Amino acid sequence: MKEGKRLQTIYETFSREETAELGKRIGRAAQAGDVYTLTGELGVGKTVFTQGVAAGLSIEEPVSSPTFTIVQIYESGRLPFYHFDVYRIADVEEMEEIGYEDCFYGEGVTIIEWAGLIEEILPPNRKEIRIEKDLEKGFDYRRITITEVEP
Repeated sequence: MKEGKRLQTIYETFSREETAELGKRIGRAAQAGDVYTLTGELGVGKTVFTQGVAAGLSIEEPVSSPTFTIVQIYESGRLPFYHFDVYRIADVEEMEEIGYEDCFYGEGVTIIEWAGLIEEILPPNRKEIRIEKDLEKGFDYRRITITEVEP
């Protein structure tokens, strides 16, 4: 597989609020059809970041990780928001049953947690977001790397 163009930006946050605020900025700038993959260890702040994105899309209802439902759809913001957590997906066929293509290639904004598990069906144009801790820099420190992937 040929590797596409990749532009990378790194952010550092030092509190839960700063992580959410970065997500909010991403949500404000998001456009219909944007797909974000979100990776990081358990407890690193993926849900906090996603809640920020939802706030940036003017979604006021509570946002939580869809660990058992696989996808949660929010339609109350300026764009539909599709939040996937594919950690429990056994194979890509389950994604087809959910109707992922309507979300990935629709008129909304999509965030996919644990996207490495479904790499073969990810859109070629996407933004990959990796959140990492570094306890030497503080308990609430996060390094957030956003990589724009294009074919």
